[in-house]
Amino acid sequence: MDALNDILRSFRGEYNKTPVKIQVAHLLLVGSFPFNSFLAGFLSCVAFCVLTVCLRMQIDPSNADFKGMSPERAFADYVLCNGLLHLVIWNFMG
Repeated sequence: MDALNDILRSFRGEYNKTPVKIQVAHLLLVGSFPFNSFLAGFLSCVAFCVLTVCLRMQIDPSNADFKGMSPERAFADYVLCNGLLHLVIWNFMG
C-alpha cells in the first residue's frame, strides 16, 4: 500500500509541473495569441469609433475648422484610414 501511495504522490507532483511546462512551451512557440486577439478586437472597436467621430466632425457644416474640405474628401480619408486600421488589426491578430 505504501508503494501505491508513493506512486500516486509522485504522479501528482509530476502532473502539477507539466501544465506549467506546456504553457511555457506554447507561449514560446505560438505567442500569446488569445490575448493579442482580445486586444486587437477591443482596440479596433475603439479606433473605429474615433474614426467615425472624426468623419462626423469633418462633414458637419457648422464646424468652422473643416470649411475647405469637401464631404467626398472626408469620406475618402475615412475609407482609407479604416482600410489601413483593419489591415493592421488583421495582421496583429495573426
